[in-house]
Amino acid sequence: MRCARTALLLAATLVVACAGNPHRPTLGELHEVEADVTEVRLEDGLEQAIRGYRRFLEETPESALTPEAMRRLADLKLEKEYGILGDGELVDLPAPQASAARAGLPDRRWAPGVARRPESGLGLQRRAGGEDGIAPSDGGFELEPPGGEEVAWSGPLEAIDLYDEILAAYPAYHHNDEVLYQKARAYDELGRTEEAIAVMERLVAEYPHSRYIDEVQFRRAEYFFVRKRYVEAEQAYAAITGMGVGSEYYELALYKLGWTLYKQELHEEAVREYIALLDYKVATGYDFDQSHDEAAGRRIADTYRVISLSFSNLGGPEAVGGYFAANGPRSYEDRIYSHFGDFYLEKLRYNDAAAVYSAFVDLYPLHRASPHFSMRVVEIFEAGGFPKLVLESKKEFAASYGLQSEYWRHFAVGDAPEVLSYLKSNLEDLANHYHALYQEDEPADEKPAHFQEAIHWYREYLTSFPEDVKAPGVHYQLADLLLEHRDFGEAAREYERTAYDYPRHEQAGAAGYAAIYAHREYQKLVAGAEQAAVRRAAVNSTLRFVDTFPDHEHAAVVLGAAVDDLYEMEELLLAITTGQRLIDGFPQADLATRRSAWTVVAHSSFDLADFEAAERAYSRVLEMT
Repeated sequence: MRCARTALLLAATLVVACAGNPHRPTLGELHEVEADVTEVRLEDGLEQAIRGYRRFLEETPESALTPEAMRRLADLKLEKEYGILGDGELVDLPAPQASAARAGLPDRRWAPGVARRPESGLGLQRRAGGEDGIAPSDGGFELEPPGGEEVAWSGPLEAIDLYDEILAAYPAYHHNDEVLYQKARAYDELGRTEEAIAVMERLVAEYPHSRYIDEVQFRRAEYFFVRKRYVEAEQAYAAITGMGVGSEYYELALYKLGWTLYKQELHEEAVREYIALLDYKVATGYDFDQSHDEAAGRRIADTYRVISLSFSNLGGPEAVGGYFAANGPRSYEDRIYSHFGDFYLEKLRYNDAAAVYSAFVDLYPLHRASPHFSMRVVEIFEAGGFPKLVLESKKEFAASYGLQSEYWRHFAVGDAPEVLSYLKSNLEDLANHYHALYQEDEPADEKPAHFQEAIHWYREYLTSFPEDVKAPGVHYQLADLLLEHRDFGEAAREYERTAYDYPRHEQAGAAGYAAIYAHREYQKLVAGAEQAAVRRAAVNSTLRFVDTFPDHEHAAVVLGAAVDDLYEMEELLLAITTGQRLIDGFPQADLATRRSAWTVVAHSSFDLADFEAAERAYSRVLEMT
């Protein structure tokens, strides 16, 4: 008989071991197990195991195996009632909208060896005031002690009574922490949340090193958090974070601990926990630039958001700089500033948003993100409709990240095409803006300053992007500005550079002609030797213009003026050849221009005693007179 009972116990134990899996696998191990989709009917096995334990308890004298059998039997009753829950995959549950009882469904959350993860995200705030738990099952029973009359061994209430018997009769039983864990689970499944929490409190007090302690602490913390008992929630979450990264709940506990501290308006302490969370993500190789599962991405986004909320309450961008100055820089510091700036922008606090980005640029001018942050400042002021601030921020960007700046000694120009593109358009905008201001009539006393600003930004553009397709047009505008300012000599030089120093472009001919015009205007303002030099420059510019643009509509006219200048400058041979060039090369020129050229040829030939040539030339002049 004894042997038969022992065999029955062993068989029951084997069945339970397969059905209940008392070995608590880690969540990491569960991720690596492929799903077994084979259909298996366990109901008969559970019933057989239940009957085996009942028979053992009824027929076997009390021994060291008795509490084990009682615990196994109670566990099986829970498994039969609620099943083995969870699939081993870590998930964040959404905030409950109603209790399971109101929804008509069981609240299946607890599972042996599988820890339920809580929700994440700002949905946590919606949970405030919610309730956990379900309504009691319809099948509760009053139980008799094992070995008594036959009773219907079913339901979580029976399991709870068995757990209570074990705790009362076997206080030294080495699995009493699991007994308390399963008892709390049973109460929770019944919707008796307060009693479940009371059992958890006992587990925490009596078995602080239980393998279930981090899950139990997390459940306690969630219970307190939902009920706005933030001090108690803080203590429970902190108990988990104190265990370190070895706890499966470490990351979530950091996240929720930060929320708990924020709810208590302990902003600096909240930031500390959230920074610890981001440090942990960096240490585990988390890539902030890659897409992750929705829950993880939402949790990181919410982490940035609460950090922004906290720093806003702590004083704004100065608080961010002060925190990292005191606690050391972080590789993700630019992300903190970026989310903080966008946080203010969402609230239409444009100045504050710009101040956040500017603070980072001031602290880290050579950071790879700084040009982008400086660009962001311009965009913020544009969005806010602050033209003066837009102008100033554009000037700051151009001064800090022009190609001659210190920044580009540390970074390759080709690695930041978006920054170069923005710099190019920014320089052009600044030059055009000040050029337009210069052209306005009022106030006249500001014209010199506007002129200098426009000149500076035009030249900055041409120095930075001399081979850009827009460079000739920008150069032409620079020369126009100098001409408007009556700086004719400098204007002529810039027109000539525009016309001849670039590959042929649509404004080249106009620039060449404008250079001649500028020289001629400059010639009117000077005298003596300087005037002779300007006249010579005008002639040279003309000859180059006609060589380069012989089909230009003004080519014959300007060449005729050069012929006259050469004669007055007593360069007779050159005057003759140039005049003949006009006569032969521009037969379509107007009569007065051609007659003037023949006249210069005649006079110059006569002065050189080439009377035969002079006679021919004079004859042509007479014919055209």
